Amino acid sequence: MSNDTLALAQALIARQSITPSDSGCQDILAERLEKLGFHIEKMRFGDVDNLWARRGTSSPVLCFAGHTDVVPTGPIEHWDSDPFIPTIRDNRLFGRGAADMKSSLAAFITAIEAFIAHHSDHLGSIAVLITSDEEGIAVDGTVKVVEALKARGEFLDYCIVGEPTCSDKLGDTIKNGRRGSLSGNLTIMGIQGHIAYPHLAKNPIHLVAPAIAELAQTEWDQGNEYFPPTTWHISNIHAGTGATNVIPGTLNLLFNFRFSTTSTVESLKTKVHQILDKYNLDYELQWELSGKPFLTEKAELADAMRAAISSITTIEPQLSTSGGTSDGRFIADICKQVIEFGPCNATIHKLNENVEIDDLEKLSEIYQLTMDNLLISKDSQSNTTATDNFLDRLKKIFFD
Repeated sequence: MSNDTLALAQALIARQSITPSDSGCQDILAERLEKLGFHIEKMRFGDVDNLWARRGTSSPVLCFAGHTDVVPTGPIEHWDSDPFIPTIRDNRLFGRGAADMKSSLAAFITAIEAFIAHHSDHLGSIAVLITSDEEGIAVDGTVKVVEALKARGEFLDYCIVGEPTCSDKLGDTIKNGRRGSLSGNLTIMGIQGHIAYPHLAKNPIHLVAPAIAELAQTEWDQGNEYFPPTTWHISNIHAGTGATNVIPGTLNLLFNFRFSTTSTVESLKTKVHQILDKYNLDYELQWELSGKPFLTEKAELADAMRAAISSITTIEPQLSTSGGTSDGRFIADICKQVIEFGPCNATIHKLNENVEIDDLEKLSEIYQLTMDNLLISKDSQSNTTATDNFLDRLKKIFFD
């Protein structure tokens, strides 16, 4: 299995699929899935290629989701090897997308192939959702596929997103949720004037300063068992002409909330406007919601994944909601249980991005065992366990 997963990961890395380009990666995946009896549906929106593949028509539906697009490489000469020529050094696979997330895609496919080879009559359905618009602006990718599926009444029971989630070792972290992201573009109106005649002007920097202080000190919520408290931060602020003797006429400020399920979009917006209005500011504020928070509490999917990880790696994984946004925020609209699990994330978006070769086989085995835990009847699992135990006893008799 490891050689097959490695070979597929290498084939995908060799494709220069810089967002939003897919560069034929989805064709490689679709060809293998079609041989397994999957119905293949290509969904193109704008310049973005999306793949929806499904085997079976009944529930439960277990979906594997991910993306073929990668971030730009930066100066290629700064890499130790060409980022689009998959290279093995020191038992690690190097290349753009090795960790984020072409190794996960390869492990999806080989896990599904191995699972179906042993359980062609499995319960429910297996689905695969792939986009080439996750690393970019994410408007024509997974969100559009989810809208199309929802419109025709197609829902999921479980979804595994193959994002790189682990911190130190494969298996140490499962993401069972993500914070939401809400941004604001705030413009404060003042009156431009000569700095020597301040009574003829209104300085928007001075006017908004008390509001900024209050916004920065506000406790938006206290978080909960799974999420830290919501945070508000300024990411950019600009005012003035560059001259030292001109009071600016306007101030522009960009800010962002990373918020938990304890708050809502409306509660955050309302509180911000209350604070700005309190200081009688003349302002304009445009909002942009990048994604709502989602949370999958401890249930069948998380339990199945945790059991699989523990079995393969002997590590007891921790549930986490840390990090930025992912396409899980869109999928949660049609799926109650969404988790993320993939390789270590130490090198993602960096020069010399890489993944451990040994982790490829383990990752595929974890995905396969998770399918075992969710899509095989208890009677079948018991029979499989009994057969495995019998084979183990024969091995001991003849080879020990």
